[in-house]
Amino acid sequence: MKRAAVIMLLAASAWLAPAHAELWGYVDEKGVGHFAPSQLDERYQLFFRGDGEFDTAKGVKTPRAVPVPTSTSSKLLTFFDISPSFRQVKHHLREASREHGVDYELLQALIATESGFDPAAVSPKGAVGLMQIMPATAQRYGVRADGKNPIARKLTDPRTNVRTGARYLRDLIRMFPGQLELALAAYNAGEGAVQRAGNRIPNYPETRNYVKTVMQLYVMLKPPVLVGKGDDGGAPARIRMEIPAPAGRRNMPASLPAPEPATPGA
Repeated sequence: MKRAAVIMLLAASAWLAPAHAELWGYVDEKGVGHFAPSQLDERYQLFFRGDGEFDTAKGVKTPRAVPVPTSTSSKLLTFFDISPSFRQVKHHLREASREHGVDYELLQALIATESGFDPAAVSPKGAVGLMQIMPATAQRYGVRADGKNPIARKLTDPRTNVRTGARYLRDLIRMFPGQLELALAAYNAGEGAVQRAGNRIPNYPETRNYVKTVMQLYVMLKPPVLVGKGDDGGAPARIRMEIPAPAGRRNMPASLPAPEPATPGA
């Protein structure tokens, strides 16, 4: 999928973005970032407020970050510049973005939401690694156990995890064309849950917060110059995003297109 097409998907999701969306977060003692669309507890500090118009029919304005004068917010504002865990894996994001046509900043926002860039993160439901992938999902995409390496262990390898997650997200974007919010909801809750909800975001608080969070973070990470005409010459595209801490993922693909052959060594 062309990058312009991915950006156009974001325009369809603009309704998720209130004019004054907020992003809260903190960096824990291990250097892992935690983000949410609201203040979940006293550790969370406000470090971004979107201040702008997100209706593409009315034109596009760049969201304005509102700095918060605390040491915690300073760490958050520079999280992606100074985080060793992010720096160690960002080349895998670049590679997966180019190979599978998923926007780099979208992968960045999703991983920050899912794992805070902790490659060893495991959810209570067994989702593993940077993109919190269930072993059954990874198996569908060609990741195989071998010898003393079960699939769950292989998913702690950043390259394997990001490549697998990017392929899954790409297929979800294709499954719900022009509705990035549904692709993200399906990544969190499973595409079956989205379909049972009538191709809407399921009424699960976790999933609704997750979608808002990824979108809010996405818009913060995306360079202001991301807007332009879509492939059809239509209205300029727009983006947004947000983020919560890792929870049990249910990314169990049931009806996606057949995966591509696995890369040797995955």
